[in-house]
Amino acid sequence: MTINRNLLAAGLFLALAAAPAAAQSKDVEGSKDSPLASRYPGSIIDNYKTKQFDEFNFPIGPVTSQGMPKSLHLEGKITRISYTYPQDRSPLEVYRNYESALKSAGFETVFACSGDACGLARFHMTADWSDTWYGAGHWQFSGKLARPEGDIYVSLHVAPGTTNLDIIETKLMEGGLVTVNAAALKGDIGKTGHVAVYGIHFDTAKADVKPESVPALQEIGKLLQQDPKLNLYIVGHTDGVGEFQMNMDLSRQRADAVLKALTTTYGVAPDRLRSYGDGPLAPVASNRDEEGRAKNRRVELVER
Repeated sequence: MTINRNLLAAGLFLALAAAPAAAQSKDVEGSKDSPLASRYPGSIIDNYKTKQFDEFNFPIGPVTSQGMPKSLHLEGKITRISYTYPQDRSPLEVYRNYESALKSAGFETVFACSGDACGLARFHMTADWSDTWYGAGHWQFSGKLARPEGDIYVSLHVAPGTTNLDIIETKLMEGGLVTVNAAALKGDIGKTGHVAVYGIHFDTAKADVKPESVPALQEIGKLLQQDPKLNLYIVGHTDGVGEFQMNMDLSRQRADAVLKALTTTYGVAPDRLRSYGDGPLAPVASNRDEEGRAKNRRVELVER
């Protein structure tokens, strides 16, 4: 099996050479190998599905007595490919080939286990992405490849006769399908005096407003145009990861960047806005998991 290391480094995917015709003819209809990794020779695809955007609980620890592994909540494009490999090949041989290829391509090991060290029984990753852990004779590799355009995670599970390969390409959800609405913003501010806006995006540890933030900024600008008496505090919030003062400074810088965008691009009078940063001081969810941290990373509009 092979992994195209050069294409991974460039953030590009390209289909690899087709598998032998005898095996390919038995694959599930509509399935295909991932451009990330070729199949183990002689394997056939017996299960295949992909979604452009979904959630996935990525295993980073063994299954507990409660039936769930320690996991990292991810969102992005998810592809699952399940293979049946030749009966004369051992799970260990198949696993070592994949593990070696993934590591050679730059994937770092997040978690790995075999047999009893993997934990107990069965767990569900999500309603749609589930998997079964066996007793002895199975191996798990959870790996990560960091890329500027979005990290790739691979969950590899090899058991007797079966290989499950889950590939998660983290990315922002396609924009424009659900947008921030000026009327909804006004309604929330009228009810509670503030509203959290999750449509304003920044790169990690940076304060530059990303282009995909335009729809949200346009609606905030519309809100202020429709209500000339409305004045706002723009308050930046971060999760709890990282050094405290860095997060306090970053949240203020992000609020400043939003204020600048609204005044320079959307014609809002500067005296109607004030920017502040609360860093991690006002969480709306726990910072113990990624789902909670994502909710805490936000910009809030507060009436003043």
